[in-house]
Amino acid sequence: MKQNFHTAQEIVDRLRTADAEEFAVLERSLAADTRKTVRRAVESTRRRLEAASAEAERLARLYAFQDEVAAGRLAVGLDEVGRGPLAGPVSVGAVVLPPEPRIAGLNDSKQLSPERREELAAQIKETAIAWTVVHVEPHRIDEKGIVACLKAAFGQAVAAIEAAGTVPEVVLLDGNPLHFDPREVNIVKGDARCASISAASIVAKVERDALMSELDTRYPGYGFAHNKGYGSADHIAAIKERGLSPVHRVSFCTAFTQDRLF
Repeated sequence: MKQNFHTAQEIVDRLRTADAEEFAVLERSLAADTRKTVRRAVESTRRRLEAASAEAERLARLYAFQDEVAAGRLAVGLDEVGRGPLAGPVSVGAVVLPPEPRIAGLNDSKQLSPERREELAAQIKETAIAWTVVHVEPHRIDEKGIVACLKAAFGQAVAAIEAAGTVPEVVLLDGNPLHFDPREVNIVKGDARCASISAASIVAKVERDALMSELDTRYPGYGFAHNKGYGSADHIAAIKERGLSPVHRVSFCTAFTQDRLF
């Protein structure tokens, strides 16, 4: 195979697109080639293929773990985002995924860049059997408490999936038991271990982030577009200066001010 190449650049170009099978042949044929450009290209290709293999194995584990837990039954994955912020809703995602096609790159939403989350959210919505996101407004969190609101939101999300015509046999919930549904199965760190929970975390995060950016235009000065309602230093400083907006969780902000703006 080596005789088919005339320049180091041709070798680099071939390695850049080589799959694992082709690389195994190329690596053997280039073993005696000592040119630095070629050696760097070989090492770069090896790292690329090793990373791709590791990612494929990780993705396979996400789906295999769900298959094992659901035992062949139709499952909906649930996850929440925005449990701890000082402002904005808590948001619950629910996703029912088919066995195929698998969505490359699924992961805990916190491990993904905003751009990658948006790309994956679009793929999830296109691929999913069913999906939904439920938002619980800040005043409800103040009235009922975060745990009660989460239980209600998870129930609403499952009900919305069922109302759309998909009735899951297993409800896979990230984290500790909430006992909101008799089908509930709890998976600690499920957003990094289970495919449908990962998908739920991504769609919920993207939907909530978009909502917080919208709230930033309605209530400027708090930095909602970048802090997403979390208690960053600039956000806390804005609360102390301006008081609370209508989308702040009063019960979460008692250490900063008792005032509220309307």
